[in-house]
Amino acid sequence: MENPLGFAHFLAHTDIVARIVLCLMLIASIGTWYLIASKGIRGLRMRRRSAEFLAAFWKAPNLEAVAARIREKGTTEPFSHLVHHGFTAIEQHNRCKNGGECSTANLVNAGNPEDLLTRALKRAIDEDKASLEFGQTFLATVASSAPFVGLFGTVWGIYHALIAIGMSGQGTLDKVAGPVGEALIMTGIGLAVAIPAAVAYNHFARENRSTLSQLNSFAYDVFAFLATGVKTSPMLTDARTTSEKVIAMARAQGVAAGAERQSAHPGLAVR
Repeated sequence: MENPLGFAHFLAHTDIVARIVLCLMLIASIGTWYLIASKGIRGLRMRRRSAEFLAAFWKAPNLEAVAARIREKGTTEPFSHLVHHGFTAIEQHNRCKNGGECSTANLVNAGNPEDLLTRALKRAIDEDKASLEFGQTFLATVASSAPFVGLFGTVWGIYHALIAIGMSGQGTLDKVAGPVGEALIMTGIGLAVAIPAAVAYNHFARENRSTLSQLNSFAYDVFAFLATGVKTSPMLTDARTTSEKVIAMARAQGVAAGAERQSAHPGLAVR
């Protein structure tokens, strides 16, 4: 005998409204678990690569070594991406300073070197923030709306139960068991979809805040290193790649610095 409270009975006797609600819940659940898996794996990789880059950055003898690592490994996480933006800003400033192709009338080139570097670092942080927050809006929407969508299904099931009672003239269990079972299933589905989305949103939001806090702190160090280099280091006049120009800058700084390579802060070999 078919169980009137079972899920099979629910699927067999639902109307178009209940099926639409069920499809919405299914889409929300698939999207939630996809984001949980993809963002979780990407977050683990990003944290591992960030730790490796920061360790290599502070152990590097000079900026030449940092530039060589970025050229070899690429910008695979926020911290190397930030340094790359700083190198690009220095390259752009010195290309304009040495008569390269640029327009000082453009807003992107306006201001002194420190302003140009500050804007470049801020753009890098904003880009990384947008990347880290990918999918957060979807998770927040599912977490806040799924219980109410499930509640709508619950109300719809109770409505069917009342119709069954009105048509039969009696409120026996066999008349209302199916609609009540539909209402309970909708409630459970709404909660099952909303709870993982809420937990995932809070987890990723906390991880993002921690990463952005570390990135902002690291940006001050990068600004201090590179802003000093903008003032003191000569650059080549030809338009080579960013890494090649940074290596040339770091090599020139290394010759000028000489005995100043012994620093109180690890990694601060170029002043």
